[in-house]
Amino acid sequence: IDVTVPQEACPLGLAPTSSTTATLAMGDALAVALLETRGFTAEDFARSHPGGRLGRRLLLLTDDVMHTGEQMPRSMPDDLLKDALLEMSRKSLGTTVVVDSDDCVLGVFTDGDLRRALDRQVDVHTARVAEVMTHPCKTIAPGALAAEALRMMQEYRINALPVVNSAGKLAGVLNMHDLLRAGVL
Repeated sequence: IDVTVPQEACPLGLAPTSSTTATLAMGDALAVALLETRGFTAEDFARSHPGGRLGRRLLLLTDDVMHTGEQMPRSMPDDLLKDALLEMSRKSLGTTVVVDSDDCVLGVFTDGDLRRALDRQVDVHTARVAEVMTHPCKTIAPGALAAEALRMMQEYRINALPVVNSAGKLAGVLNMHDLLRAGVL
């Protein structure tokens, strides 16, 4: 394929200007033709470039960035608000997931729930988590794309998302900041 140009754009005819542009355009055309011929998909691209932005969006899973075990903030529905606040402070995720004795998710108690409770003059020393928690809450499954978790957080304007398995049990907690730090956006 001949991509020679009759004349360079450089007035002195020294700098390869037009020829480099023509070569670049031909290279792009060949790459696109090859992509289409081979049926190359975004997923193929992500596997070839896992560290890139597209790779992270298409390959990073909730399991890769969620907080698990002792890192997960948990509270019971009968816990006092003051105890839930201590749990939120210890785990630094801006939320505590409200679970039953079997670790099944009942809801969440967030910074926003606290502000609304204080607006209603709820006493944090006597009120129970069940009185002010958000339930049901938004959740996502283990193994889901981290990009989907971020999309949900943006859509519902939430900063944390419980990861819940098929039995309804808490598997982990995702935080918006962790997703952004992982390069999902």
